[in-house]
Amino acid sequence: MKTTSYYPVLMVDDVATTAGFYTRHFRFKPLFESDWYVHLQSHEDPGVNLAILQGDHETIPAEGRGRASGVLINFEVEDVDGIHDQLSAEGLPILRSLRDEDFGQRHFITRDPNGVLIDVIKQIPPSAEFLAQFAPEAVAN
Repeated sequence: MKTTSYYPVLMVDDVATTAGFYTRHFRFKPLFESDWYVHLQSHEDPGVNLAILQGDHETIPAEGRGRASGVLINFEVEDVDGIHDQLSAEGLPILRSLRDEDFGQRHFITRDPNGVLIDVIKQIPPSAEFLAQFAPEAVAN
């Protein structure tokens, strides 16, 4: 299978509020907007996309309808400290404080209006213990 695009689709109760959250706090712009679906694209990178879908829309099979839960979205960024300070100042809850992890991340975790967790990450060198677990091509030189 040759994949031409990949992006998460969050099923939610309030499409407009959720799309507004990602537009306001994470610099997305809408490429398509309806009352039941919004397709968002990053202002910085057109390959970074996110869709918001009304969880009970008729296009979703009945057994799959619902809302996002058990989801963690990762945003890898260059300035995690600056984004942490910005989102804190904007009143977003910080559920996991800004910290360095031995597995090679400096990150913090917040959430969107639906409870979807958002992990904002900057890659840092992993400890020797974790470095051995990475495939060679996954380690930046």
